[in-house]
Parts: sequence; structure tokens; C-alpha cells
Amino acid sequence: MRASAAPLALAALLAAGAPALACDRMEKVTAAWLPIMQTTAYYVALEEKLFEKACIEISSAKMESPNHIIDALVSGRADFGPPGAAAGIAMVAEQKFPGTFKVFGLQGGGIKVDRINDGLIVKPDSPIQTFMDLKGKTLGHVPGIQWRTIARHLVRESGLDPDKDVKLVDLAVAMQVPAVVGGTADATLSLEPVGSIAAASGKAKRAMVNPVAAVIADPFYSGASLITVRFLKERPAVAKKVVEVIDQATALVNADFDKYKKVLPKYTAIREEQLPSVAQPYLRGFSDISDVDTASYQALVDVFIKEGVLTGPLDVRTKMLTAADLGS
Repeated sequence: MRASAAPLALAALLAAGAPALACDRMEKVTAAWLPIMQTTAYYVALEEKLFEKACIEISSAKMESPNHIIDALVSGRADFGPPGAAAGIAMVAEQKFPGTFKVFGLQGGGIKVDRINDGLIVKPDSPIQTFMDLKGKTLGHVPGIQWRTIARHLVRESGLDPDKDVKLVDLAVAMQVPAVVGGTADATLSLEPVGSIAAASGKAKRAMVNPVAAVIADPFYSGASLITVRFLKERPAVAKKVVEVIDQATALVNADFDKYKKVLPKYTAIREEQLPSVAQPYLRGFSDISDVDTASYQALVDVFIKEGVLTGPLDVRTKMLTAADLGS
């Protein structure tokens, strides 16, 4: 599908305070979200009251892990997962419960687009420069099957055995830099903003920037926006509005990240004084998704298949939201 300037133009009008259409009724919609960088467009939609202007009352359920988002969607406790839901775990769940949801956005980073998604974090004086230097070392990663699988693949692609040569450990995001600084982990494979904040502090550095994009796909997407098929079928007009609002907010963030990153401390663990160090994420709304993006997502799914987490083949194009799904 082709990118359109319409979401940006409409979002600018709404954000500028243009009068909203009168609502005959407010439709209640439940969102399950994670307090991470990739969810920024959702925060902006809330702050700019884009949902209210679309006659939607949001029930906002903050989750503690990607698995909790998927559980909420599968069980029917949530209608959609805003940007930042785990792209890999989503396909694991979709394979287990076919026809549960559709993907309507992707979030991550890339080398060519100059957007940081992840980094290999080490001490400033560490000899570790690449994954090949991790033999006999401990590598921390975001807890859960998605980043365990990605870490195993990167270790394997560097010529090492993830079962013998490297000790992989789950590390909560807040514990990753302290683990490196304290020596309980030799390195971490960390999502933004961990790398930016660590580098700015001088207590750690990025040995590699965007190592996942360098190995799996460039750009690389670890996050996805998800909407349940049940929601699409039962309330198609409302579901379409949700997709449009997230597209509008995504366009706003992409156009002026410096302005909108100010909302991050309200929704995430990022502190106000850390905002100058935060790297801009690469956000793709429904109207932005291209064949390049779909191929990138397919590359991640293929890694899950290769690592034995998914059964192949699995064509992600069949899991992407289409205009027909929205009645367009």
C-alpha cells in the first residue's frame, strides 16, 4: 500500500485544536500496551486526544511484558495492541491460535534509515567488539522467547554455539546497564533507549549499533501494532477509526520527534533529563507499510522457524491488515 499525506494532515488539524465532529456516542475500546519507546505514537494519540476526537473512549491497560499483551488479545480482554507489541511473539501466538489478529504497523530501526533499535552494550574498556568476542561470556537480553531467539540467532551467525559458547540470561530492561557495569553480564543485547542512556552516562557503550538489522534484516522490526479479527468483524467502523488514529499519531511523531518525545517520561521509565539522549524509533503506520517492510518482518519470522520456535512455512503477508479488512 502507498504512504499517504492524509493521516499527517488530519493529525495536524486535530492536534492544532480543530473542532471535532459531534459524537452521537462514544465507542469504548480496550488497548493493551507496553511502556516502551516503540509505543510513542500511542502516547501521542492519548495526549492529543485523537481517540476522543474520533468518538472513541479508550480503556488503557498497561502491561508488564509482551506475553501479557498477546494473552489479552487472545482472550478477548483487549481489542488492539498499540505500537510496541512483540512482532515475533505475535506470530507464535497466531500460529497457535489462527485468525486471532492482524498486524497494522511495525516499529524498529535500521542502518540505512539511521534509526537505532538495539545495541550490543558493554563496559567502556571492554574488549568485546562483536558477537564473535562473546565466547565464554555472559550475554543478557530482554526477557522472553522473542529476544532469546534473536540472541541465539546472532550468536550462531557469529560462528559460536549458543548452547555451549555463550551463557544467555534474561535481564529486565532496568537491570541491563547495572548488570554490565557490575560485571554480572559481560554484554547485553538491549533495545532503545538503553543504549542511548548508557552511552550518555559514560558507564557503558555500544560495541555495535543495530546488530540485529546487520544480521536479520535492514530495517528490522521487533515491534508491531496488532488488532483482533474479532474487533474487526464485530465493530468494523470503530476498528477502522483506531487504525486511522494510530496512523495520524505515527505521522506526527515521525514529523517532529523532538516535540513529541516530551511525553515519554509520563508513560515510560525515561526521566526528563534523559530525553536529549533518546534515539528516534523507526515507526511505520498502516499507510506506510511497503514490500520492504513486509520482507523485513518475514525475515524475523524465518529466524523463528530456523531456531525451532515456529513451524514453517509461514507467510506474514497473510497476517497483515489490508484495506479490504477495513471495508475499503
